Amino acid sequence: MSQNPVIQNAIISVSNKQGLTEFAQGLVAAGVTIYSTGGTRRHLEEASIPVKDVTEYTQFPEMMDGRLKTLHPKIFGGILCRHDREDDMGAIGEHGIFPIPLVVVNLYPFEETIAKEGVTDAQAIEQIDIGGPSLVRAAAKNHAFTTIACKPSQYPEILAELKDGGTTSLALRRKLAAAAFAHTAAYDAAIANYFAKDEENAFPETLRQTFERKAVLRYGENPHQAGALYAVPKYSGASLVDAEQLNGKELSYNNLLDLDSALAIARGLPDAAVSVIKHNNPCGAASAATLAEACEKAMLGDPLSAFGSVLAMNRPVDAATAEYLATPGLFVEAIAAPSFEPAAIEILTTKPKWKSNVRLMSVGALEGPRPEFQTRWIEGGLLVQNTDFTPDDPATWQVVTEAQVDEATREELLFAWEICRFVKSNAIVLCKDRSLIGAGAGQMSRVDSVQISIEKAGERAPGSVLASDAFFPFPDSIHEAAKAGVKAFIQPGGSKRDQEVIDACNEHKLPMLFTGVRHFRH
Repeated sequence: MSQNPVIQNAIISVSNKQGLTEFAQGLVAAGVTIYSTGGTRRHLEEASIPVKDVTEYTQFPEMMDGRLKTLHPKIFGGILCRHDREDDMGAIGEHGIFPIPLVVVNLYPFEETIAKEGVTDAQAIEQIDIGGPSLVRAAAKNHAFTTIACKPSQYPEILAELKDGGTTSLALRRKLAAAAFAHTAAYDAAIANYFAKDEENAFPETLRQTFERKAVLRYGENPHQAGALYAVPKYSGASLVDAEQLNGKELSYNNLLDLDSALAIARGLPDAAVSVIKHNNPCGAASAATLAEACEKAMLGDPLSAFGSVLAMNRPVDAATAEYLATPGLFVEAIAAPSFEPAAIEILTTKPKWKSNVRLMSVGALEGPRPEFQTRWIEGGLLVQNTDFTPDDPATWQVVTEAQVDEATREELLFAWEICRFVKSNAIVLCKDRSLIGAGAGQMSRVDSVQISIEKAGERAPGSVLASDAFFPFPDSIHEAAKAGVKAFIQPGGSKRDQEVIDACNEHKLPMLFTGVRHFRH
């Protein structure tokens, strides 16, 4: 008996019907008889595709609102039979069972259901598939003879092999089996996580998460490290993982890290905004009435560091912005934005010296959901926390100095505070005219960060505002900043020496806001 049996019969039962009509038409053209159930059968019939009802074959009706339909020996015997075993083939023949060497099944949309606002337990439970995972696992287990398709993206490869003799290769079936087991594992993990959550603790006792490999990268953080990109299944927010690349070389590991950070900053800023990232720290960021103006202000935040940087924008990239970026002397590695106007693409891919290399990433609308949790591997385990994306409430901020804050200065402080959360601790930022002009990042001493930010700002420091991601442990930073011309401060507060810091501000007649919220970023 052939190790690659000719596919004469297939069972199809899918929730995701993307590409199904074309695939089924290809199967019929290859001489395959299709058996199906419920909504899938009706979908095929409406497309005028010949299909047989599973119940006609099993002589057992669907019942319990469709809970029971494919769990039958005639179905599973046809899927699980080993074509090189006379006893298997004899047994199914004796009981009127025919081989089903192709199974096309994907599962009820459990994750999509529980993501909806106000979903009840009863609604979630009804989306727990029973027959589907059983069919998928049975076909994957018997992949020596049975082909399993659980994603629309697999259809073309299956049809391509069917056209060459009506069979599929063992190599393809094994690859599909691996994907099938990953599919059911992810599905079960989502269900387990749902039931493990409770109102008192958002973190389940056992965390189960699966990822799908999206790309193998040229290398990791350094050339001697291998690297790959994995996607969170069914994630619907704007991200680099699912972005459309419009131009340039493939993204590197470091490009992805930097663009992700840049995008996080840009989407949280008001009006048209641009962020500039170098080595995963912002060296420029600005908001303005137009994207072109914001882009110029952001690139001028630290022009030296901005050379070879990556950018993110919270508006579609227009021609005026592209014209600025094409200015001689500027060099950009990659740009992420909701979209790019055709004129902007034309300019960016024809005018600058780096035109053929710049990566243009269209990520879609930024208003969608953001990750609820953030994870980081440590040796032997995984750290999990809520993401620090929730905007702070300025209404809760307190002026703790004798000097008060006018509305214009408060807006500047709000902008600086938003930038500060994305700078590595100890983080100090100087901002002016809704633009980052100096950042001190990742220093072991906060006063060192202050000095670096002042040095970066240079002659622009007078009249700027300063944001610190955590409290000032000593008043020395206040004196340094006041000497440079800083006009206002914002920080969480909470130090034993808070009063000394407040006294230093009062000495210089400068206002300070306490937010009560810390934004460490390690």
